[in-house]
Amino acid sequence: MRPKPPLHDSRLLGIAAPVLVGLVFMLCWQLAVDLSHIPAYLLPGPITIGQALAANAPTLFWALWTTMKVTFLAFFIATSLGTLTALLFAQSRLLELSLFPYAVMLQVTPIVAIAPLIIIWIKNTELALVVCATIIAIFPIISNTTLGLNSVSGNLDNLFTLYRASRWQRLVRLRIPGALPYFFGGLRISSGLALIGAVVAEFVAGTGGQSAGLAYQILQSGYNLQIPEMFAALILLTLAGVALFALMLLLSRQALKNWHESAMDR
Repeated sequence: MRPKPPLHDSRLLGIAAPVLVGLVFMLCWQLAVDLSHIPAYLLPGPITIGQALAANAPTLFWALWTTMKVTFLAFFIATSLGTLTALLFAQSRLLELSLFPYAVMLQVTPIVAIAPLIIIWIKNTELALVVCATIIAIFPIISNTTLGLNSVSGNLDNLFTLYRASRWQRLVRLRIPGALPYFFGGLRISSGLALIGAVVAEFVAGTGGQSAGLAYQILQSGYNLQIPEMFAALILLTLAGVALFALMLLLSRQALKNWHESAMDR
């Protein structure tokens, strides 16, 4: 039987492997662009994109901050409302059957179709962006948390019945702890969707000036054929999404590491 690698070695490998793959990918990308003599206005190489990012850093990072403000606010609202809705569904099967289809409707309705209406109805542009992003991000919280609350072990449920636990005790000591892995799974999905919702809403709103987010910078760069700048904004968005996912993953592991198999060190 092969001995398990030390824990710190496995963690180091988990960080180094994706970085190495990314470096190899960027090297191949740069070589392909250089050897094929592809012009920068069609496909810039990583070096050209890095130069564009450095040259436009103040504008792009301010736009990133603008987009992330909307994302974090929408994510917070989606998490709060989604969790409360799931807890409400857990108290009544009839209520869940009656209202859950409307939560599904929020998920399947294209945000680009209703975002113009929301922006017209809500005069405050930033608030309209938050509402659009919240609509996209809320469903995974409702769905995953509701599933977790309803996925109680039958044996544990019978044990609580045997000890005549109240509804409140059953919820706080059994159903909510059992739903935490599902809840954190929903957080990982919802965080990325909140960012997507903020970007899509910015595309529709076309906000400029001091309130311009990264979506607006991408649009402007595309209109002006500043393709390296457009790629730089796209990479910032991608890195922001990865950072959000990593933050939610870290939060999940810290909350579950001492008792749930999904977060225990192997």
